[in-house]
Amino acid sequence: MSRALFEPEHEAFRETVATFLDKEAVPFHDQWEEDGIVDRDVWAKAGAQGLLGLQLPEEYGGGGTADFRYNAVVGEEMTRRGIYGCAFTLFNDMIAPYFAASATTEQAARWFPGLCAGTTIAAIAMTEPGAGSDLQGIRTTAVDEGDHYVLTGQKTFISNGILADLVVVVARTDPEAGHQGISLLVVERGMEGFERGRNLDKIGQHAQDTAELFFDHVRVPKENLLGEEGSGFVHLMTNLAQERLSIAVSAAAACEMLVETSLDYVKERTAFGRPIGRFQHTRFTLAEMATEAHIARVFIDDCLAHHVRGELDTATASMAKWWTTELQNTIVDRAVQLHGGYGYMTEYPVARAFVNSRVQTIYGGTTEIQKEIIGRSLGL
Repeated sequence: MSRALFEPEHEAFRETVATFLDKEAVPFHDQWEEDGIVDRDVWAKAGAQGLLGLQLPEEYGGGGTADFRYNAVVGEEMTRRGIYGCAFTLFNDMIAPYFAASATTEQAARWFPGLCAGTTIAAIAMTEPGAGSDLQGIRTTAVDEGDHYVLTGQKTFISNGILADLVVVVARTDPEAGHQGISLLVVERGMEGFERGRNLDKIGQHAQDTAELFFDHVRVPKENLLGEEGSGFVHLMTNLAQERLSIAVSAAAACEMLVETSLDYVKERTAFGRPIGRFQHTRFTLAEMATEAHIARVFIDDCLAHHVRGELDTATASMAKWWTTELQNTIVDRAVQLHGGYGYMTEYPVARAFVNSRVQTIYGGTTEIQKEIIGRSLGL
């Protein structure tokens, strides 16, 4: 479908992203899948190409734009190629906004150049073994000791956890203040007491390093407090709509890619002397898939337009996140079925998409959490 959302400059950027991914990511992704982690060099190459820190100031090497359509281009092109290992969207959409909104001038000078260049890799550590989507259930503590905090706790399921040089840690600086006692501390590689656990063995997205992180009385200088003490929960809530939209953008692109992949396959695969696309059941299945993917595209482009204007509300972002990710899992299941036995073989993109898609309804807030948010917005 024709998309009125993007201007010529966005499409020119899309060509840059596509060329970069085809050269620097696609040929190496299978190896990264085997290794369970990407080569750090791809981050530096992405930084040199201007794909990182899109909203960070140009003076530090960033893109200097708050236009989320550029972020969406990166997410869409990565999804269409099945590139999950390079967590560029995680950084641009979900981590960089905290730095952009809260970093002091000194912090910006210290961290932004490396982040934009891809020589410094960042992660954000929210989830804990006993607190998944419930941010108010966080137990990691940071005790004020004058010129530093003493950070103690554990995080899990942290994307970029192995590669990260900077980790934005969500911690309690005041255990008695509820959500107003949560702060963001930046832990740097090499700080004493900061240890990485396993690179977790997932059913999909193997090229994306996902780790356990441990903080054993880590002395974090006050200079590494991101934003004001006690403001962490507010910052987290402020960016959640964009985080969920980012996941929905990927889901909508995945739905389209799966329809295209399945359509190509049923035109070539024959059974009983004719292409399987000629059978009514196949045509009807693809008709449903194409219609649903089209609805997702229209919905997400509308959400993107609202977000660019600063008008995307939390409830609508939650609608986008849960509906498109659930649809993605429905469509990928149908796509595997259409491929038959070949759909079960990992050499086929549809098989890899099957296992890589499953987490979409879990991270970024589960489907159940999204529905709870929407229900509350309805006054229920």
